Amino acid sequence: MKPTDFELTSAEKTALLRLAHGAIANHLTGEPLPVVDVTERLTLPLGAFVTLHHHGDLRGCIGFMSTNKPLYQTIPELAVSAASRDFRFPPVTVEELPQLDVEISILTPLEPIEAIEEIIIGKHGLCIEFRGRRGVLLPQVAPRYHWTAQEFVEAVCHKAGLPADAWQEADATLSIFSAYIFGDSTV
Repeated sequence: MKPTDFELTSAEKTALLRLAHGAIANHLTGEPLPVVDVTERLTLPLGAFVTLHHHGDLRGCIGFMSTNKPLYQTIPELAVSAASRDFRFPPVTVEELPQLDVEISILTPLEPIEAIEEIIIGKHGLCIEFRGRRGVLLPQVAPRYHWTAQEFVEAVCHKAGLPADAWQEADATLSIFSAYIFGDSTV
């Protein structure tokens, strides 16, 4: 799947965002899950990430590079995980729910690359795999921090708990991917 091959309607984006918010609320309060229309595109088994922000600050981000589950099941699961299982943050609280912003990234498959010159900042996310470790950074991360391709690669290595130059090792795999990104602020 290329990013240009995949698009959601406004109603489909809204449905996934409602499922994400509803799953977090259900997890925290027992509130019933929303019922949404499930279209054919929402049944596709695509990798995705859910990112949570509270007053502009990152509050959680969890995802799968690939999955066998349909989007309409994957997104609520990831939303709950981002709210409660991202080890970098304490769990989201009920008090934060009204100000919680959700961003969803639906991913293309990984494409291994040979040189960092192949990375297009703002278009590509990165994945490093080396000696049993894996690190992933979404396409929107590098522009947010004004990183060069070199800084982006070093950051994904750091995220995996690896030395900054680990991507140059013969048995390391550095891959790019793209994402279809939308959220509360763009729907």
